Amino acid sequence: MTAIDTNLLISWGATYKKYKKGEYIFYEGDEALFYYQVESGELRMSNMNDSGKEYIQGMFSKGESFGEPPLFLNERYPASAIANEDLVVLRISKEYFLKILRENTEIQFTFLKILAKKVYSKAITAKSVINHTPEERIMAFLCDYKRKLNEHDNPIQIPFTRQEIANYTGLRVETVIRTLSVMKSKNMIIIKDRKLFF
Repeated sequence: MTAIDTNLLISWGATYKKYKKGEYIFYEGDEALFYYQVESGELRMSNMNDSGKEYIQGMFSKGESFGEPPLFLNERYPASAIANEDLVVLRISKEYFLKILRENTEIQFTFLKILAKKVYSKAITAKSVINHTPEERIMAFLCDYKRKLNEHDNPIQIPFTRQEIANYTGLRVETVIRTLSVMKSKNMIIIKDRKLFF
C-alpha cells in the first residue's frame, strides 16, 4: 500500500532525492524536517550501540513511508535511515506534509492504519526479542516479513542476509546461521543454493 499518492505529493512540492547504497538519509538525533516515501530501492532504520553492533528497527521499500512519528511529536529521529541499495525517495517538508493530512481525511485514515501496523509489528518484535529462543525470534521475523507482504501460503524467498537477520533479531550472526540450520532440519524453512525460503 502506497502511503500517499506520488502525484499528490509532487503537486504539493515534493522532490525526488537519490541516495547511493550505504548513504544515510538521516542520522539518529537529527531534527525531523521532512516526510519521506520510498520511490525505488530499499532502506533500513537502525541503531548502533557503543561496540558497533547494529540493531535494525525496520526495513522499507517502494511505496512505504518511514520516519514519520517524530514529525507528529516534534521529536528527533530515534534511529538512522541508511540505503541498503541505490535508493530514490520523495520528500516533502513537514509543514506541507501536515497540511496534506489536515485537508485529506482519507489520507489521515490511511496513516492511522500505517502507524497502527508499525506499532503492532514493534510489539511482536519486542515480544519475540524479550521472551523467546533464537528459533522463535527468527520465526517471528520471518512471519512478520510475510505478513507485511500479505504472503501467507506459499514459500517465498527471504531477501535478507544472515547478518541482516541477526541485526533485526538482536542475535549474533553465528547464532542465526546455526539456528537456520536447525530450522531447516525441522522442515520449518527451505535453504536452496544458500538462499532462504519461508
